[in-house]
Amino acid sequence: MVRKTRENRAEVALVRIGGAQAIPKVLRSLGAEPCAVLAEVGVDPALFDDPDNLITYIARSQLINACVARTGCLHFGLLVGQHGGLHDLGLLGLLVKYSPDVETALHSLVHYFHLHARGAGVTLEVHDNVATLGYAIHVPQSVATDQIGDGALAFQYNILAALCGPGWKPLEVRFAHRKPDDIGPFRRFFKAPLAFDAEQNALVFSAEWLNRPLPGDDPALRRLLLRQVDALAVRHAQDLPGQVRAVLRNALLTGQSSADQVAALFSMHSRTLNRRLNAFGTSFQQLVDACSLEIAQQMLESSAMEVRQIALALGYADPSAFTRAFRRWSGTTPARWRRTRETVQQKSLDPAG
Repeated sequence: MVRKTRENRAEVALVRIGGAQAIPKVLRSLGAEPCAVLAEVGVDPALFDDPDNLITYIARSQLINACVARTGCLHFGLLVGQHGGLHDLGLLGLLVKYSPDVETALHSLVHYFHLHARGAGVTLEVHDNVATLGYAIHVPQSVATDQIGDGALAFQYNILAALCGPGWKPLEVRFAHRKPDDIGPFRRFFKAPLAFDAEQNALVFSAEWLNRPLPGDDPALRRLLLRQVDALAVRHAQDLPGQVRAVLRNALLTGQSSADQVAALFSMHSRTLNRRLNAFGTSFQQLVDACSLEIAQQMLESSAMEVRQIALALGYADPSAFTRAFRRWSGTTPARWRRTRETVQQKSLDPAG
């Protein structure tokens, strides 16, 4: 059942090409011919002519993987993300830009991000005057998740810099993958402490910036943009299982993933939530299992975290209990799954392969 749910999700995980429009430019800067690389993965170059054109999340990940293999640049995703910003988000970018303050802008980004990308989500958490803007991928079949995460963090960095001004700097940048051999490009761009093998990709900064008023605040224009964005959201409305999956990753990693806690986010009782999910042919526990598997697989593939650390991150005090659960979800053990993925990754990055 978990496998079926994941396959259905992969079919609808679409993303606007706007956030990746710099791919041809970056390829040329590294001495590669864009058309040749695009042809390798069956992507039409005309796709990059309009930022509103859609590509599946998996196809975009395969394209980025091919770009890394062709150029040999292990920070390719970071280079692409450095070109991104509010201008790549279309209508959503305008709504964010014309917000009254940074906090409202970021809440709009979080709430409506699914209009830009269905295969990922943005989260905003505030604790003890520290804000964390996170990015999580929800499509486990994706490759190059480390590259995508790097690009997303650079993208979000540019958004925050545009909203907060030149005085803004993150307190820390967290990467949900192992430390690369060369962290120079990351240090030069982010100019902040870097933390690898983190539970999620995230920018950490002082929450005081959330109160900063934005110079472009225009209430009348914002109301107009909100009506347009809400109308777009209605046309692209997710079903209830999709909405639950969108919040489960953060809920699982913060220990707030009980049925009662998640149901409260939708202003309903847990029995009501499960009854409505049953109408879609799934259940809350099946979604939890599917999301837990996705998180575990992403950590196993992209980070150097030990299995016991991943178990703790997912709320398992006993690593053996996590291993049993992982085997039930996937049919294999975490260690064996990691070894298999490492072999696949090595072959995908081998031009002769």
